[in-house]
Amino acid sequence: MSRPTLEDVARAAGVSRATVSRVVNNAPGASGSLRARVLAAVAELGYEPNQAARALASGRQGAVDVVAITNGRDDGWLGGHPYFGRVLAGVMSELQDVDVHVRLHGVGVAGAAEALDAIAANTTVGAVLTNAPPALASRFYERCPRVVSLVATAPPVPAVEADNVGGTFAAVEHLHRLGRRRIAAIHGPSGNTCAIDRRAGHRRAVRELGLADLSASGEFRRGDGYRAAAQLLDEHADVDALFVACDLMAAGAIQAITAAGRRIPEDVSIVGFDDSVAAVCTNPALTTMRMPVEEMAAAATTLLMHGDVPTGLRRLFPVQLIQRESTDAAGVQTAG
Repeated sequence: MSRPTLEDVARAAGVSRATVSRVVNNAPGASGSLRARVLAAVAELGYEPNQAARALASGRQGAVDVVAITNGRDDGWLGGHPYFGRVLAGVMSELQDVDVHVRLHGVGVAGAAEALDAIAANTTVGAVLTNAPPALASRFYERCPRVVSLVATAPPVPAVEADNVGGTFAAVEHLHRLGRRRIAAIHGPSGNTCAIDRRAGHRRAVRELGLADLSASGEFRRGDGYRAAAQLLDEHADVDALFVACDLMAAGAIQAITAAGRRIPEDVSIVGFDDSVAAVCTNPALTTMRMPVEEMAAAATTLLMHGDVPTGLRRLFPVQLIQRESTDAAGVQTAG
């Protein structure tokens, strides 16, 4: 059943849409009897004014705030990683036909709590947190419950999230099915929620598939992927496959493997995670786990536009193996 609209309330109460708007926003211009009729219709239909309408009615410009913790990046955090552009694309896809803007905030680690407090105090429609750690996400939620995180954080904070654990297990299992047995992993930053879950997926694969736990780690950056792959190849010359927790890191890993004189995929197969533009710009093109970032960001925005989001909401989005040349010597692309 679709959510009741302002027009539905107006029809049920036998009044104009403008009258309903005045009543639900507690604005002057409606008599006591009209207010009673409108409120009765609101109760009967279960109507809930959306946050965009409330913001506009209050005279404030409606906006969805997109918040990223930049972790002290000095390489241009917005342009330096495809993830943030995909988040913005998903948010904006839900705002094309409404008078609501997007406000983008890059928050450094130093002073992050105070910066998030200021954003929370000025939020209108709501906020999408892209990568806030649990403590900061919880602090934000205490000050502004109109928020959805794109990663699971503190239990009360609503979140839409990708199946990072299951996706990583599927990636390593795919390499194992190809006959690879010395499968190493390059993990992301230790404090990042997605990276933590992908580490958990790799540990599960190590246990269930009987693999050695060969791994290195770094930030979600190309250069870190290069250094980690070079380290692994130097320490474990018999590595025949890599799972890399981010496509941008995987691009660097491909460069390191090639620089070491190894062939991809004949000598070393490699699987990334994200299915960002980086995956199709590598040579060879990268097999990866597609994380539906745009769909997740759109879903978060829709939840905010429709009203207050239930405490502790969780929506899990599956990830999909996209096979390309980095694991397929025949160069057959089965998806993507």
